[in-house]
Amino acid sequence: MNKNFLFSIWFSTARPKTLPLALASIIVGSALAHWAGKFDFITTLLAFITTILLQILSNFANDYGDHVKGSDTKERIGPLRAIQQGAISGEQLKKAVIILSLLSFISGVALSAYAFESIQDLFFFIGLGVVSIVAAITYTVGKKAYGYLGLGDLFVLIFFGFVAVIGVFYLQAHSVPSIILLPAFGCGLLSVAVLNINNLRDINQDRQAGKNTLIVRIGSQNGRKYHVALLVLAVISYLIFAISEFEHWYSFLFLLAVPLLAKHARFVYQHQDPKELYPILGQMAGLALITNLLFSLGILLG
Repeated sequence: MNKNFLFSIWFSTARPKTLPLALASIIVGSALAHWAGKFDFITTLLAFITTILLQILSNFANDYGDHVKGSDTKERIGPLRAIQQGAISGEQLKKAVIILSLLSFISGVALSAYAFESIQDLFFFIGLGVVSIVAAITYTVGKKAYGYLGLGDLFVLIFFGFVAVIGVFYLQAHSVPSIILLPAFGCGLLSVAVLNINNLRDINQDRQAGKNTLIVRIGSQNGRKYHVALLVLAVISYLIFAISEFEHWYSFLFLLAVPLLAKHARFVYQHQDPKELYPILGQMAGLALITNLLFSLGILLG
């Protein structure tokens, strides 16, 4: 098999478009560490590497789990995965999941070993890394995969919001002021919104496959209202933080993204056909990244 073709297959399976969104949590956490006067470049770099590995692991495991359960078929609205096309086998993907789990663990240990200040911190973050690896795999893998139980949104909020943002902040500042919960919450909500678009798009296929996502449980109409609520609450979280910690008008740079978020929310609310949401998934990921970057830039400039 042509090496370039082989690389493109695995590169597409890694879903590179999802990686900037995962890194946004680290950017926000590190920007907050800079705001607290505790920024450390090496910690941020190691957190970036660990997060990329965990996100790719999650994407590989997601494809593998859906393949085993027969959830991803040729009728799906989104792009066909390499495993659906027969370009890679289930066994190959399983081996890749194992390798990425090991690499994620090694990277997480390196991060914890570099940044810890106490032995309790070291063991806590190594344990948290193991939990993150297990969570990345069990979203679709296993008899009780939480993605099939409607718990995906909760786990994304926890890991893309609180764990990532607060974790990278703590590893640099070694304290957690309560005000940090607000941007962590906002960052997590924007990540949940990306998942929500995916689930709104795939609602019919997921229902047929027995994948009981939150959208399958509450229905597409409520799911669209839920999407608007996610975006509104995210903006409010950032706004309360900016007002509370106001130092300069730069603190409100993230508001530049609000018109784009409002336009996006209106489109999602008004369009009921899942096929119309196909290009909106990438749009939501881009908007989440832009909002987080503007928020982080505002902190750095302010």
